[in-house]
Amino acid sequence: MARTRGLVNLSHWHVLIEGLQAAPKEFYTSVEAAIAKRLIPGASLSRLDWPEGGILSAKREYLRVSRKPYLFDICGAPFGTGFFVSWWLNESFGCLAALPGLERFFRRSTYYRVDTALMFQEAVSKAVVDVVDGMTEAKGLRMLSELERKPILRDLLR
Repeated sequence: MARTRGLVNLSHWHVLIEGLQAAPKEFYTSVEAAIAKRLIPGASLSRLDWPEGGILSAKREYLRVSRKPYLFDICGAPFGTGFFVSWWLNESFGCLAALPGLERFFRRSTYYRVDTALMFQEAVSKAVVDVVDGMTEAKGLRMLSELERKPILRDLLR
């Protein structure tokens, strides 16, 4: 089970789009608009800085879409001759993360929990892919393949 600062990683997605150059802030603004159009119940948007490494390392801005207990962190940044996009769907347990063993009790797999996480993931990931599609189409670049659009599921179905 992948953990970061009291979060359990449920799924992840990334793509490097060769030949695309864009400003991260413009990418985030476009993703925010695409998410707003979807009227996701209980969702809120914010920007946060994640360290690239240790305490003294540089920080990278991410767009966070929250819908308790789920946190969707989205990154868009230039990388070499391309533009890198990734997202991480995490589940937060707040203070329960400090109490080993209790998390399993509160994280019981139910149809509702899994369906809600999947709906949230689908809505936000489609917003991200729609923005990527718009960016690549505007620059005359190759669209993402079906395989490139699929997330990597981790602990979602446990």
